[in-house]
This record gives sequence, C-alpha cells and structure tokens, in this order.
Amino acid sequence: MVRPYLPLNSLRAFEAAARHLSFTRAAIELCVTQAAVSHQVKLLEQRLGVSLFRRLPRGLMITEEGLALLPALQDSFDRMAGMLERFEGGHVREVLKLGAVGTLAVGWLLPRLADFREQYPFIDLRLSTNNNRVDIAAEGLDYTIKFGNGAWHDIEAEALFEAPLSVLSIPSIARQLSSPEDVAHQTLLRSYRTDEWPGWFEKAGVTSPPIRGMVFDSSVLMIEAALQGAGVALAPPLMFSRQLAAGELEQPFPIWISKGSYWLTRLKSCSVTPAMEMFRRWISRMAEETRVQLGN
Repeated sequence: MVRPYLPLNSLRAFEAAARHLSFTRAAIELCVTQAAVSHQVKLLEQRLGVSLFRRLPRGLMITEEGLALLPALQDSFDRMAGMLERFEGGHVREVLKLGAVGTLAVGWLLPRLADFREQYPFIDLRLSTNNNRVDIAAEGLDYTIKFGNGAWHDIEAEALFEAPLSVLSIPSIARQLSSPEDVAHQTLLRSYRTDEWPGWFEKAGVTSPPIRGMVFDSSVLMIEAALQGAGVALAPPLMFSRQLAAGELEQPFPIWISKGSYWLTRLKSCSVTPAMEMFRRWISRMAEETRVQLGN
C-alpha cells in the first residue's frame, strides 16, 4: 500500500493542542514556540480544507472536524510510543501470558522466577493461577502448566516432571503416627481426586478407611489447613520444601505415590513467539534440574 505524504509535525502539533486546548501549553510540551504550533495547525487545516479549532479570546475550542480526527491520531501516537517503549537493550519487549496450577506456581515456579527475569529482562511475564481447569484460548494464554497425563484435545504438551504425593502434617500430629496404620485414624485432608488416599494406603499396605471430610481444590489450601492442625494432607513434598525445611511440616513416612506429571501446554494452533520459545527452553532446563533432584 502506497501511503500519501503524512504531515507528521502538523499532526503532532494538532494532537497536542487538542489535548491542552492551548497552543501555548502544546508548545511547552513539544519544546517549540507557540507560533510554530499555530503555524503547523494552520498548515494542516489548509491541507484538509477544514477548521480544526475555533480561536477564542481565552483559548481554543475544537470543532466537530477536529473531534473526528483526534481519536485516530491519539491511538496512532499511543501505539507508536508503546512500540518504541518495548525496545530495551537491543531487544523488543514481549509479553508472555502464563497460567499455572496454583500449587506449582507458589511452591516451585515463583522461587525460580528471579533467574528468568535476570536472563530475559525484556520479557514481561504475566502469571495467573488456576486449579488445573483452564481454557487457554478463552483466557488468551500463551502457555499453561497443567497436572495430568499430558493427553488434552488440541493441546501440545511437553512433560516437565512428576511431583509424587506423600503424607504431610505438623510435627505434633506426626509424633502420633508410629506406622501407616495410624494415618487411617486421623482426619484426612483431600483433593477432588478421589483415588489419591486409597492409592497411598494401598502402597503402604494398609486397608483404606472411608475417605470423608473437607475437599480442597488446591494443595496450597490443603497444606494451610494442615498447618492449622486440621488433619493430615496428601500432597507433593517438592512443592512445600520451605515448610519442611523450616520444621513447620514433617513427612512421617517415605511412602510416595504418583498420579501424574506437570506439563507445559499450548494450543496446537498457536504460533510460537520468540518469547514463548525462550520461556520453553528456560523452564525445560529448570525441570531437568528438578528431575535430577528427584532422581528421575
């Protein structure tokens, strides 16, 4: 498309004068004289064949023609300014929208984000959390980190790592648990996945009791309840390493079960941007370090 000559100086002068309703204040903003602004506006009026302002004794009043022109100019100048601001240190700043399971976001991702920001300061990461039920397209996300088996319709999934579950409790309750059989007599805090506690009791060689009580949609909430003495939780120790290291939580038994892995997912129809590829490489490296830590 061949564009006609655009009188950018005149357009900028008009836009500033229209915002301030003053040639004088527009001149101060643009670091020129009041006469220069008035001259540029007059040139634009002559080019368009309309009056853009009515000159009043105490200022300016924009005309209907001026009001029609102003929004397009403001939007264009804002977009140009926004694009220029995205350049930093030889890179174009990019926005990356990531959704993640809340447990992983708090317990694993956040402690590592300082490394990401240091390596990629030109990527603005926008993080939202969910309970593993998220619509990537509806929420306009580039990536999501989900827990499961990696089989989701129209989704490309890259395995990150497993996060096996184990019994976690506060020390005062842990002291009451001499054997796995003792767990059956405690209040069992559980997720909406009904097979988790039965699976742990089976692995421990103990008959599973009826599983009743509070249900949580997040292991973060479940562990908060456990910290307040509400019962014992079945959760991934990896995600609560700080609480374990601080002695706030204990893992009474070295009995683990795995019900899936964390996966980096995106829509198959989504084009991969440079920021997405950089994030994928970074989180894959972080995941590899975690797999080595877990001995996987």
